[in-house]
Amino acid sequence: MAEIRPLRAWRYNHALAQQIEVLTSPLFDVVSAKQREALYRNPFNSIHLSVPTGEHAHDKAAELLHRWKNTGVLVHDVMPAIYVYYQHFSLAGQSRQYCRKGFICNIKAYDWKENVVLRHESTLPNAVGDRLALLEKTELNVSPTHGLYTDPNHELEALMDEAMKAPLYETEDYQGVRDVLAVIQDANAIKKFVQVLSEKQVILADGHHRYESSIAYRKAQTASNPDHTGQEAYNYHLMYLTNTESEDLRILPTHRLVRDLEGFDTETFLEKLSEYFNFKTIEDACMMPDIIAGKKWAFGLVFNDRAYKITLKPDKLSEIDWNFPQAIKELDLTVLHYFILEKVLNIYRKEQTRSPHLLFERNFTECVSQVNKGLAQVAIITSEVSMDDVKRVCALGHTMPPKATYFYPKVICGFVFSSIMQKEFESIADEVFTI
Repeated sequence: MAEIRPLRAWRYNHALAQQIEVLTSPLFDVVSAKQREALYRNPFNSIHLSVPTGEHAHDKAAELLHRWKNTGVLVHDVMPAIYVYYQHFSLAGQSRQYCRKGFICNIKAYDWKENVVLRHESTLPNAVGDRLALLEKTELNVSPTHGLYTDPNHELEALMDEAMKAPLYETEDYQGVRDVLAVIQDANAIKKFVQVLSEKQVILADGHHRYESSIAYRKAQTASNPDHTGQEAYNYHLMYLTNTESEDLRILPTHRLVRDLEGFDTETFLEKLSEYFNFKTIEDACMMPDIIAGKKWAFGLVFNDRAYKITLKPDKLSEIDWNFPQAIKELDLTVLHYFILEKVLNIYRKEQTRSPHLLFERNFTECVSQVNKGLAQVAIITSEVSMDDVKRVCALGHTMPPKATYFYPKVICGFVFSSIMQKEFESIADEVFTI
């Protein structure tokens, strides 16, 4: 199963790291234009490596990385390590405090067909190409993707908790999340991490484009290396791993906004929907997330003058003719995308990811605001996807509908960087960690 190994991370030098909060940045695919503008003003912020700008941006990132290494902005850790990463957070409207526990390591960039790392969503070619170009130029994993392993015995948590008694960094990020990083360099402890993951498959939760760029890079390097062994630096990818059995692993819903759809008429839309769904009028649209939570095939419809809870008529499920296994057809989001988007709104499956008439929005309040301002014709409110659903889909070798999951919180960029230059990747201690 999954082969992981510790890494000798590149990290900001001690003086700079005293203000680590001004050096970290959101991931490339979630950072907003306004955030970028502010972060670019700091010449040492990690965004210059993760989201370089201008002409020949990837070359500039490689040049900057070379300069930072040579001038000591970044320092190479001497010993290979597992980096423990905890994220403390709360959710809107809740008093409960969560702590998502995980660790950062290198993992072999398995191809999907090897059935070791499993994906649950599809990727867009353009985004993969951008990440691959950056990887080729810098030979650096700038930020970890997020993977999930299943360990009901929680064998690694005690080791991680112990490491957290002496954290390296602690900061509050752009999400209001408290991010804490610690390090494990003890050989026996690291071997335990390697052993536990050697028996596991990994579900890729977040970072599909970055992971696929590592697969593509590995394949290209393998093809050009007649002496390929499988242990070269280019075979590996940086990943943050968390346990699916943790109660603090949160998946937030992503709602759908329909806008600028020519000929859209509310009454006609509702009439067509009534063929497939039962309706209940909701007086207070703000209660919609609570009303549909946990209800099978239930969704909210929010217009500027009314709101409904709709529930699929059970006998209609058999009408789904997409070539999916039954378990995929039974997903709430499959029901939404098939009946509401395709059958009623004529936004067909192949168009749904890129349709200009379909927006994906996590913030429920923003959905209501968009409708009330007339910027969206209807908001389709969804419930969160369960971890069991994600596992079920991955086990079948399929992917979920677009924007099915939003694992919260997102990891941040800037705590550790992982080189896949062979001379920087190797360590005389590597043999100690093999099992």
